[in-house]
Amino acid sequence: MDILLAHGYFLLEDPHELAVMRPYPPLGLLYISAHLKAKGFGVGVFDSTFSSLVDFERLVETEKPSVVGLYTTLMTKQNILRMMQFCREQGVHVVLGGPEPPHYAEEYLQRGADVIVIGEGEITLEALLPHLAQHGLNRLWEVAGIAFRDDVGQVIRTDPRPYIQNLDEQPWPDREAIDLPRYISVWREHHGMGSTSLICARGCPYTCTWCSHSVFGETHRRRSPSNVADEVKYLLERYAPDQLWFADDVFTINWRWLRSLADEFKVRGIRIPFECISRADRLNDEMVDLLAEMGCSRLWIGSESGSQKILDAMQRKTDVKAVQGMTQALRQRGIETGMFIMLGYDGETLADLQATVDHLKQSNPDIFLTTVAYPIKGTRYYEEVAERVIAPGEWEGRTDRDLGVAGRHSRRYYSFATRWMVHSVHAHKVRLSNTGLRKYPRIMKHTAHALIGRVGMILTAHEVEGMVAPAGRGWYDEKRQTPQVT
Repeated sequence: MDILLAHGYFLLEDPHELAVMRPYPPLGLLYISAHLKAKGFGVGVFDSTFSSLVDFERLVETEKPSVVGLYTTLMTKQNILRMMQFCREQGVHVVLGGPEPPHYAEEYLQRGADVIVIGEGEITLEALLPHLAQHGLNRLWEVAGIAFRDDVGQVIRTDPRPYIQNLDEQPWPDREAIDLPRYISVWREHHGMGSTSLICARGCPYTCTWCSHSVFGETHRRRSPSNVADEVKYLLERYAPDQLWFADDVFTINWRWLRSLADEFKVRGIRIPFECISRADRLNDEMVDLLAEMGCSRLWIGSESGSQKILDAMQRKTDVKAVQGMTQALRQRGIETGMFIMLGYDGETLADLQATVDHLKQSNPDIFLTTVAYPIKGTRYYEEVAERVIAPGEWEGRTDRDLGVAGRHSRRYYSFATRWMVHSVHAHKVRLSNTGLRKYPRIMKHTAHALIGRVGMILTAHEVEGMVAPAGRGWYDEKRQTPQVT
């Protein structure tokens, strides 16, 4: 075995993920596995989703791979550190990839990683594996697209590796390396619809300040519509899912491409429910009609805020009214709408929060998910607030989700603000429903919760991040619940 690929998402050991139960396969790893196998490498895949850390350790001890490649995100950081340490104890070279390590290269390399892959992993690993086999950790500067430590401990970053331009030349993800039917059956068991995922493009050209472009960059490279349609047909015939998740950052970014994809679906007789993410400015009536014809059941919009001032500060390049209009247009055509909402972005005021509540009432999405903004290292948002970033505890014990911004309202404040926002919107939604007298107890319940939230905001308005929490009153840290994109 030339390399064992693994990731650190242990679903069965995460109470939050067990409650959500929406697992998707690690497509990034499976793309790398398919590429390396096509080039003649011996590749093993450890899919941690339904496994345990003990299972991983047993596999490493049994197979004794010369190299272990670990896909790393801020969500899986702690698990990756444990897996990495065990590999080093076994004398295995450790290579890290994914969005997290490039911006913490020094920290990961100090704690046992040998090499960090920066950007896409396929071509870099194709060059790195023979190098490690021939030279070990010597002369690593000859390999583009990596970071490593030299003999005196200095972190060296080699020249960037160009992105893959023709995605059609890449093999489809190596789904046979994992138990994909189990993913689908878990979805079916918990949600009534078996779901699986695919991606049509890499990279996002938009400039949202809080979003990481660490792996695929700010380019946008698309697979051909026929290639995507062929993969969809294969998935339907091989695995028989009930729905699909198109995990692209902006599924409808290119209208001509989407028209062609719809035509390719028709030629193959494909129509299946699917979810995707888009932006209001990349939708119009024609595209909404087309999505409905193709089977789109839910579309997520990164609305983030109902305040145009905050959207402009985020460099979202979108308009609040456009979001409201497209949300309503989607619902009119039978497509459920989901929204992502972010509280606590730098400069946000109570008036901006109220604007977001009003925006949600006006848009009336079927579902909306909230998070409190946190600065991810390597993003523009992090750079803007870098001098005020609060990093609690030791690096090993925290992730970027734990980072605060000095001077911002406290996490308790945003806990109450979230409660106020959610229940105010739900009360409004129930008022609009046609459930007769039965709706009034629900309205009263939501209104009471909203009032508690609003009073809590008033009582904690003086608290700012950087203060010490009162004894017994821990800060609130809400975890965003979004469709898992890997």
